[in-house]
Amino acid sequence: MKKILLLIGLAIIGGVAFVFFSPSAQKQLQLAAVDRIGDAAVSRMENTSDTDRSPVAAQFISIPIEAREISAGVYQATGVGNVQLIKTSEGDVLFDTGLALQTPKQIEALANARGDAPLRYIVLSHSHADHTGGAKLWAEKGTKLVAHAEFPEEQRYLTELQQYFWNRNRTLFPFLGERPPMRGPLAYGGLEPDLLVQNGAPLDLSMGGVSIEVIAAPGAEGADNLLLWLPEKKILFSGDFFGPLFPQFPNIFTMRGEKIRKPIEYINSLQTVIGLQPEIIVPSHLAPQTDMAAIMDGLVKMRDAVQYVHDETVKGMNAGKSVYDLMAEVTLPEALSLSQEHGRVSWAVKSIWEYYATWFHFDRTTELYEVPASAVASDLVEASGAVAIVSRARAHFDAGRPLHALHLVDVVLENDPQDPPALELRADALNFLLERAKSELGNAYEIYWLTARLRTTRAAIAAL
Repeated sequence: MKKILLLIGLAIIGGVAFVFFSPSAQKQLQLAAVDRIGDAAVSRMENTSDTDRSPVAAQFISIPIEAREISAGVYQATGVGNVQLIKTSEGDVLFDTGLALQTPKQIEALANARGDAPLRYIVLSHSHADHTGGAKLWAEKGTKLVAHAEFPEEQRYLTELQQYFWNRNRTLFPFLGERPPMRGPLAYGGLEPDLLVQNGAPLDLSMGGVSIEVIAAPGAEGADNLLLWLPEKKILFSGDFFGPLFPQFPNIFTMRGEKIRKPIEYINSLQTVIGLQPEIIVPSHLAPQTDMAAIMDGLVKMRDAVQYVHDETVKGMNAGKSVYDLMAEVTLPEALSLSQEHGRVSWAVKSIWEYYATWFHFDRTTELYEVPASAVASDLVEASGAVAIVSRARAHFDAGRPLHALHLVDVVLENDPQDPPALELRADALNFLLERAKSELGNAYEIYWLTARLRTTRAAIAAL
């Protein structure tokens, strides 16, 4: 019997419709199967070793799923990605749908608030899976899906490059499975919006005496970012417009890999939000912000910080400075100091540079061709000797220059990936950078990357 139930669950996850189940029963079976998979995923995350577990990811996955009332008729189901519910006398509106794996529990958490009201609209803040994942499971007959005009294109390229991005994410988050789900409600993509919101043209979804506006705000978590605004309550539903923290320096660059975000678009979108003067901000990650003075101060500081980094980068480019000069030189003044736990100023400098001037920095002819510098690593090792190169690298490391050391160590390891002294020095340099990252900026993605590289380096040493 257990085996039969398991086969039924797998078939449903695979998208097979059972003619002997009613649509309502099929939905319940789907939710039950997804819930079981979600519990297994959480268990896998909790059982991951501390060295393989990213601290921020662990923090998010451990958030309890529960409902809270933000204002009269406005509710939120918490989780990795929050789900927001706006009640009206003519039906409900949902803003973001969280991770598919958590959707069954979030539906249950909001069941009392939902009641029997029809779900009129699902508004998606942008195309990332932790915001769109539950859309297929939440949708009812007649529910209209609302997204930004750029949503179809963003979803298209993220779907076509899904395995590529999944592999990169697995490096940063090693508890992920080998392959992404490709079928059924857990699979990414396949969403077809009924209503598209254009930049500069807010969509009015007002009904049941509740004023509801959907506003395009590109430049934040991509070109397809939407905000939902309740003007009478002065509540702004922000999705990932600010990232997971508020305020913070925004993530113009994404290490996991996505299109570069446009800084001027983001500045303009921030100005739009400042004009609204929200009293409450409800993000799709973590808790709402309710201190209006702090909200306005944070909004202005974020806008001015991005503008400052943009302007300093452009000024430096016009002055003939290299991208590496500017990555080292451009820092936020004290008055604009912001957390760089998610976005990092030096990475934003490089992103702005390459957004405007592309990847060819006009300094090395070889950048234009298909032969990488690593192709001549063996020649350098043969000419200088691995021992001499590692010795020079160790001198750099001992003098407090770990990046210089890594450049030289990489040459040796390109020639011989199992060179013991080079591997040992790489581990020392990576560990130094990791401890520095934790004690200084605390940038989550820098920590993820350094942890991953250190893990593979130590595994290579252990295998010698």
